[in-house]
Amino acid sequence: MGNADGSRVDRNRRFEDRVVFISGVARGQGRSHAVGFAREGARIIGIDICSDLEHAPYPGATEEDLAETVRLVEQEGGAMHAEVADVRDYRATKNALLAGVELYGRLDVILANAGTYAPMPVQYVATDSWDETVAVNLTGVFHTVKAGLRTMIEQDEGGAIVLTSSTAGLKGFYGAPAYNAAKHGVVGLMRSLALELAPNRIRVNSIHPTSVNTPMIVNDVFPQLVRMDLENPTVEDAADFLRPQQPLDVPWIEPEDITNAMLWLCSQEARYVTGVAMPIDAGALLK
Repeated sequence: MGNADGSRVDRNRRFEDRVVFISGVARGQGRSHAVGFAREGARIIGIDICSDLEHAPYPGATEEDLAETVRLVEQEGGAMHAEVADVRDYRATKNALLAGVELYGRLDVILANAGTYAPMPVQYVATDSWDETVAVNLTGVFHTVKAGLRTMIEQDEGGAIVLTSSTAGLKGFYGAPAYNAAKHGVVGLMRSLALELAPNRIRVNSIHPTSVNTPMIVNDVFPQLVRMDLENPTVEDAADFLRPQQPLDVPWIEPEDITNAMLWLCSQEARYVTGVAMPIDAGALLK
């Protein structure tokens, strides 16, 4: 965040004494964000469901994963309050956040990161699968933000909020209608919040990754979904399928690539950036 007058800050410690709330923090992008912000001085409040979702075709994070995130944050010299909570449950999300605020005394950044992916052509999508995807990817984002808004507004020191969407939030996306719809919904929510919270000096933006090297796609099931022409497809086969989607000739980007964008968007360097949908996509939206 840095100095309110725009003066220079140590870029290695841009979030000294700041507090960051992150959903979906047990692994993947969320873990990367927690470690990245802790490295720059932030204290972390993090939640994760730490269980499988009924319709997600890959295993969910575990409590051991969450404990590993805490360990990695502490390894950076940071502090982290972590709880098991489901973003679909507003009360649980809010209670976990408020416990962290009571411990650390403030809230400066909200990263609504938790998400799920259950691809299925529209004619085969079960209504409960649709409900699960939208509940996590859109309603869960709303819950994550709403849980911290009163604290941030009453603190009266501004703040930054970043919502994790997807390239699927900015274009049509074949075979995943619930995911596509929810990620577009995140953009609408972001723009509404950016307008509403501007008088409070709270900036709101969204981030739009292409495929990311996380367990959401780098698993044993995803290759079977995208390479049905092969008998026993591998992760390498899935990478071959994904690579042509990015003009920069990579199958996916790394969680740290998203974290770097998050750090900038939430820093004083981006103090006049709000209402922006930022792709981190190796050029995928050009196609």
